[in-house]
Amino acid sequence: MRERVKEHARERVQERARERERARERARERESERAWERESVVERESAREHVSERARARERVRARASERAPERVRASAPERARAIARERERERAIESDREQESA
Repeated sequence: MRERVKEHARERVQERARERERARERARERESERAWERESVVERESAREHVSERARARERVRARASERAPERVRASAPERARAIARERERERAIESDREQESA
């Protein structure tokens, strides 16, 4: 009878040890998962920064180009149409001045 009690106690001790080991393993897996998520977040942020840096670079190039561009290229669509009309009017005025000078 005592042997059976001792055996039962040993089994309970072993079962608790196995349970502690399983708990440690789950904790390691959770930590590994958290580390992977942190790494993934860092990679996404890095990629986002890279994309936004490229967008800023494109914007800088666009800004430099628009500084050198004529008025009608810099403008929005309605402004562009008005600028083109003004340019045509200027060209017509220059052309009519030439015709008057030659006449």
